[in-house]
Amino acid sequence: MSAATPNDETPNDDVPISAGEGWSEDMELAPVHPGDRAPEGDGDDREGERLQKVLARAGVGSRRVSEDMIDAGRISVNGAVVTVQGMRVDPTRDKIAVDGVRVEIRDDRVTYAMNKPPGVLTAMSDDRNRPTVGDMVGDLAPGLVHVGRLDQDTEGLLLLTTDGELAHRLAHPSYGVQKTYLAQVSGSVPRDMAKRLRGGIDLDDGPVKVDSFRVVDTHAGQSVVEVVLHEGRKHIVRRLLAEVGLPVSRLTRTAVGPIELRAMRSGTIRKLSRQELGTLSELVGL
Repeated sequence: MSAATPNDETPNDDVPISAGEGWSEDMELAPVHPGDRAPEGDGDDREGERLQKVLARAGVGSRRVSEDMIDAGRISVNGAVVTVQGMRVDPTRDKIAVDGVRVEIRDDRVTYAMNKPPGVLTAMSDDRNRPTVGDMVGDLAPGLVHVGRLDQDTEGLLLLTTDGELAHRLAHPSYGVQKTYLAQVSGSVPRDMAKRLRGGIDLDDGPVKVDSFRVVDTHAGQSVVEVVLHEGRKHIVRRLLAEVGLPVSRLTRTAVGPIELRAMRSGTIRKLSRQELGTLSELVGL
């Protein structure tokens, strides 16, 4: 195995890899490292795995690199900075963070981001043979479910996961996860529109308030506006803007919480990085 480089501390999350890919086998065959032995008198009698081994399996860095990060005070467990080597943790229960960002340890649950094209149903199958997101993901991962829904004609960011609790919390309005949309609307936008929308608009199924609203662009009788809200009712953005005289001709979701669509091409799918998963989990209290 080659010597650790500075890049070992900040692995490239842009390339989806399985935890520990490329070196975990070598590490298992390597001689026992002193850092894997609990220091005498550290008082940690808990069952579990050595923290260094858990970090290595998660792809944070080799065991030696992980030890250096512990010495530098960069690793915390359940909110407390780790100050000794050889600590034992339960990766299924303990919250492990690097530089304050939670590390996703569980390798049996995966989450993907999709740029859903317009015309595709947010469903895993359809008895009328209409195109669905299920057709797009195929057998990418067993047990995938979509997080909430996008209307058939709405495009943009859709999360899919095998983690049922994460899906529930991200979609349920009580957790307050913000969704960001760009809408192309007809006509010019009155100056007081943001104030009106933040104050609340009455719809047939009850009032709705936006978290924020701004005009992005105006050209040739059309405007592009950004709407941020944590509502999940059917057609909520289209109905809201139509109610205030701004009918929508195109609607794109650009973000769910901290996860952004960015430069993803329509119809593409990417696996979320460990840092993104950790941030999402923290956001909904997992």
